[in-house]
Amino acid sequence: MLLAVAGCAGNQPPLEPVPYVDLERFMGDWYVIANIPTFLEKGAHNAVESYAMNDDGTIATTFVFRKDSFDGERKTYNPRGFVMDTESNAIWGMRFIWPIKADYRIVYLDDDYGRTVIARNKRDFVWLMARTPTISDSDYAELVDLIESLGYDISKLRKVPQQW
Repeated sequence: MLLAVAGCAGNQPPLEPVPYVDLERFMGDWYVIANIPTFLEKGAHNAVESYAMNDDGTIATTFVFRKDSFDGERKTYNPRGFVMDTESNAIWGMRFIWPIKADYRIVYLDDDYGRTVIARNKRDFVWLMARTPTISDSDYAELVDLIESLGYDISKLRKVPQQW
């Protein structure tokens, strides 16, 4: 998931991350269920974000999707995550281009580490992700309500087609 330069949204307070993320449990594959996409993500199908801990404490990230259709061109991006708040492990800097580390906040994570919402203080991009390619309609609606309560314009939220 490509992020723009970090920053705060005009007069909105910083987003509160979850109190704690067990990084080992958070690693692995996350299907992008919905997002407010960056320009590179528009038209993404079968989008999956994968995380793995590096020996130096950074997070190797692989973001893969098909462009514009399920059989479209395969796109792969490999940003590096940096845990910025080691007390919670919920605020990261995500670097796509050196030396910029974009704001990446884990603002929702369910108890079983099955669903998460990644947000930014600018309220420009957001990602609703799950360990499975689909979630129930009720879970989706609940998470969309959460995203809206964070100050996002949910009219910009797009479901990411998943077909496996």
